[in-house]
Amino acid sequence: MQYIIETKRLWFRELTEKDRNALLPILGDPQTMYAWEHGFDRAEIAGWIETNQQRYRTDGFGYFAAIRKEDGRLIGMAGPLMEHYEGNAVVGLGYIIGREYWHCGYGREAAQASLDYAFQKLDARKVIAEIRPGNTASRRVAEWLGMKVEGQFVKQYRGKAMPHLIYAVCRETREPEK
Repeated sequence: MQYIIETKRLWFRELTEKDRNALLPILGDPQTMYAWEHGFDRAEIAGWIETNQQRYRTDGFGYFAAIRKEDGRLIGMAGPLMEHYEGNAVVGLGYIIGREYWHCGYGREAAQASLDYAFQKLDARKVIAEIRPGNTASRRVAEWLGMKVEGQFVKQYRGKAMPHLIYAVCRETREPEK
């Protein structure tokens, strides 16, 4: 298996159909997926994988499977995502870590690696993260990365208006790595 990103404790690779069962306790968990306000069923997980495989073909990146080196377990996903903000395509940042692995620093590690990848490999000048206002854990990670709230918007999802904050960081103003 080809790894795209490597950190001290994690490897990152493209998602495959073989990841469906490993993603179920992550994407299927309503607590992990509280920003989406529901856990995903098997069909939605299959769609998630398909969407990211399309992103790999179209954009060259997307959510990557986060594999823990210690035991080879898929513990979440993270990566750069092509987003559309204020009429422009901009590199975004996404990270989801399974609840079993919360409070272990994996979210920060995965987000930092994804941000570094966006700046170093994709030559992004600016990276954003779309985060629900009540998602304090993701907001703390974004702020730890040096991201600041730049704006807000409302995303329609499953017929519901969901407010989001736009966090952003520019390569030129980024603080040194922590």
